[in-house]
Amino acid sequence: MAGAKKIFLVEDDSDIASLLQLSLKDEGYEIVHEADGARALEQLEKHVWDAVILDLMLPNVDGLEICRRIRQMTRYLPIIIISARSSETDRITGLETGADDYLAKPFSVQELIARIKALFRRQQAMGQAQTDGIIQAHGLTIDPLARTVRLNGQHVDLTPREFELLYFFARHPGEVFSRLALLEQVWGYQHEGYEHTVNTHINRLRIKIEKDAAEPEIVRTVWGKGYKFAEQNHDASL
Repeated sequence: MAGAKKIFLVEDDSDIASLLQLSLKDEGYEIVHEADGARALEQLEKHVWDAVILDLMLPNVDGLEICRRIRQMTRYLPIIIISARSSETDRITGLETGADDYLAKPFSVQELIARIKALFRRQQAMGQAQTDGIIQAHGLTIDPLARTVRLNGQHVDLTPREFELLYFFARHPGEVFSRLALLEQVWGYQHEGYEHTVNTHINRLRIKIEKDAAEPEIVRTVWGKGYKFAEQNHDASL
């Protein structure tokens, strides 16, 4: 399929792998499957992929190590973790290790497809936004091409979603966004019941970039409306 997005599926459950391969091929994606963690690393180094769907419990090399190795690569590669590990701690660990999204098993194949499509939409939007160049505000230096953030010259370790959230805010200083609007703009989907995800990511982002996360000066809460990125030297009221 010329021009089709190439997705690398790393999953050792043959039934799940077969189902996902059929479903994703029906959506027009090119799918390559690997069940072994060590062989998956070899494939990741040899070929160019558009996204990786990654199980965590794999033979020889586990999914978290694969995730770490991907994030050490020069080219940014989107990752969606699918795992039977469904606790909040497992989810946070996966996201902090570098995954763009995390879906706990059992899951709806249609939800996975929706998240893949959202991921590619975000990648396209980020690619277009990179022409805006580096943003500097509140001591932050945000580089969309390198996907790096520095605060007063010091590197800030953000997850992919935290980076996208901060970069979106920084591109729209002073604008107020509801949680549902942020879900649509940053996550790429808008479903009621997911709003707590926005709160969690904003709280974690504040811990990393604010002097005092309890009294944030950069990512501000506008009570009853949502959140905004404070305009430089123009926002002392909230």
